[in-house]
Amino acid sequence: MMSVEGLIGALRTQGYEADRATATSVFLSLTLERPLLLEGEPGVGKTELAKALAKVLGRSLLRLQCYDGLELRDALYEWNYAAQMLHLRAAGAHDHQDAPLNALEQEVYQSKYLIRRPLLQALEAPAPGAVLLIDEVDRADEPFEAFLLEYLGEYQVSIPELGTIKALTKPVTILTSNRTRDLNDAVKRRCLFHWMDYPERERELNILHAQVPEASQALSEQVSRIVNKLRSAPFADAFSRSPGIAESVEWARALVALNTLVVDPEVLSDTAGILFKQREDVAQLLPMSQALLSLDD
Repeated sequence: MMSVEGLIGALRTQGYEADRATATSVFLSLTLERPLLLEGEPGVGKTELAKALAKVLGRSLLRLQCYDGLELRDALYEWNYAAQMLHLRAAGAHDHQDAPLNALEQEVYQSKYLIRRPLLQALEAPAPGAVLLIDEVDRADEPFEAFLLEYLGEYQVSIPELGTIKALTKPVTILTSNRTRDLNDAVKRRCLFHWMDYPERERELNILHAQVPEASQALSEQVSRIVNKLRSAPFADAFSRSPGIAESVEWARALVALNTLVVDPEVLSDTAGILFKQREDVAQLLPMSQALLSLDD
């Protein structure tokens, strides 16, 4: 098992700049074999951390994208009813006419008729196992949280027709939440927790260098300075939400594509839709151009 410092370095090789607190949480999750719940504003790098970690560990990444109305059949499994019906018809047409009903039921409820979804795929993944990303779990309904408890606590699930299925190799499990609502305490108790905040300017500058190496030092510094201002008072109070790391990286890429050497009010106006996705926020941004572009922090 690598150290916290080794994990920081390994993640950096995959283009992910983790601070020590984040790397420590991941390290403990790996060492203690506990799920890790990452909460924070959208765009702070929660999902990208899971992707980078899968590459570092050499494990396949399985992603369960949560949404309102997510059901068991979307997350764990469902039966291939079409194949089951074909089997029953074939059995009826040949030498199974006198077979007991329970025998036919056992035949159709076999593993080969099971359609595996991300949770079950993670449990059955062969060594070295999988990284399971349960993304934006706060978007799912509360009943789905109750269903997750067995998996999170024991790395197993129960299927009525097959019994309990335990993990072959315990999957590394990352849950992310944008905190649009509070999660159930029972879910939190089964996980380690880490709050991911916006990075300080130096770390964001390192992220920009890693993700957009073609951007000049001066342009990267200007991007990080402007975005840092947008997240701070008094600017942040004017917007519905501040731009995340994802937006700053995308903005830097857009500026490089436009052959921008220095951001000026015109460039800021033309590319405002990369930083903000609401019309009202874009409108609020434009009068602030001079203050944002000044060298004063």
